[in-house]
Amino acid sequence: MNAPHAPSTAPEPLVIAGKPYASRLLTGTGKFKDLDETRRATEAAGAEIVTVAIRRSNIGQNPGEPNLLDVLPPDRYTILPNTAGCYTAEEAVRTCRLARELLDGHKLVKLEVLGDQRTLFPDVVQTLAAAETLVADGFDVMVYTSDDPLLAKRLEEIGCVAVMPLAAPIGSGLGIQNRWNLVEIVENAKVPIIVDAGVGTASDAAIAMELGCDGVLMNTAIAGAKDPVLMAHAMKLAVEAGRAAFKAGRIPRKRFASASSPVDGLIG
Repeated sequence: MNAPHAPSTAPEPLVIAGKPYASRLLTGTGKFKDLDETRRATEAAGAEIVTVAIRRSNIGQNPGEPNLLDVLPPDRYTILPNTAGCYTAEEAVRTCRLARELLDGHKLVKLEVLGDQRTLFPDVVQTLAAAETLVADGFDVMVYTSDDPLLAKRLEEIGCVAVMPLAAPIGSGLGIQNRWNLVEIVENAKVPIIVDAGVGTASDAAIAMELGCDGVLMNTAIAGAKDPVLMAHAMKLAVEAGRAAFKAGRIPRKRFASASSPVDGLIG
């Protein structure tokens, strides 16, 4: 008698700039109460890529202050410097070059150029300009952008290694507001698509993955929770479940009921 078929549990890696990662959940390092909570939440999330705001976090540029790299060492995590707080292409490029110096030639960066302080929406014109400069300068650019499918494709064509459309405004917790734009981006992409910004809870992360996104990046949803470490664990499970559901293939939506059991052959 043949043994029952068991589903494969081997994770399909997320590949960014040629490097495979088992986890599809990327996490931020800001807004936690201290470095110990940052470490514990990152571990609970199972994250392998962690973003660091170069203009707000100490990774060695301030020798007399606590160093984030002491709790999230680069030999264990891929440090993803980001340009949070930059409002021009020039600021963003300068910040990435500083990160490269601080991290001994590190090339992988997260580019974000903001348009205004109220919405924190990306300035897409400045983002395009910065992306072109950074790619030409040898950086591997993961880019935060709006959920415009045409813009996402243009950033891919420039040479960005991952495109990161927002689900909703940064820190809003509103969840995915335009899932059909995300599907359009995913279906036309040849690089990883990672939802960045707007996730509020585990179901939001699961939906992003069910739509076919390659990963989710979040900070506020974890750091701002009442129990950040527990929420980090919940997000880990949500991303894994959403990815599995996407790979399994959901049933079609129908207007009417469809009986789970066939009616043919019923007794009586």
